[in-house]
Amino acid sequence: MVSPSASNGHRLVLFDIDGTLISAGRAARESVLAALESVYGWSGEASMHDFSGKTDPQIVREIVAKVVGPDRCKAELPLALARYLEEFSKRLTPDAVKPKPGIPGLLARLAREPRVTLGLLTGNLERGARMKLEPPDFNRYFPFGAFGSDSADRYCLPAVALERARALTGRNFRGKEIVIVGDSIHDVACGRSLGVRSVAVATGPTPAARLAEENPDALFADFSDEEASLEAILV
Repeated sequence: MVSPSASNGHRLVLFDIDGTLISAGRAARESVLAALESVYGWSGEASMHDFSGKTDPQIVREIVAKVVGPDRCKAELPLALARYLEEFSKRLTPDAVKPKPGIPGLLARLAREPRVTLGLLTGNLERGARMKLEPPDFNRYFPFGAFGSDSADRYCLPAVALERARALTGRNFRGKEIVIVGDSIHDVACGRSLGVRSVAVATGPTPAARLAEENPDALFADFSDEEASLEAILV
């Protein structure tokens, strides 16, 4: 198996959360909708709205901006996000959080690689992200990340993650030293301008065929084959 140690290379591995590391049932979606009703008085239909790969602020904007107007949406967005986190803290139960296949072992093995730096790259607000990762004790693997609370634009987040990785390690990661792991087309696409390596996994709502259309460097049904998954990330 190829590893950073064998190839004498460092790796910055940035993981998405929902659909990639864990699933948390419907708690997040229900909390967003409860917050929108509380703050904006919106109680419409959102069952078909795709949350996958998007930032929390983006999700709020997409659902309500056309209804309440962009100015009101923007003005009350901080309150809506705060209300979402309040709702989420009440609705998320530890038993609702389920690690995706192979993830516990994969994270443990990556964490043992001395030349691997692990981080998060997610549209979740940081507080919400940390709440989701607490039940399986995954926060210990991720000392930093880039979050929806840093930017509403998912495509701005890789640069935030790179700067935080540099501040932590003193290393300027570039190109294929950077690996983005995720379950949505946005995970694959958001690092394309940086020339990073992308590893896609079909454990979220996006079918493998749709992920394949984005031409990731590697594509898995899930990470239950730890050896193959590790090799794809560290090649």
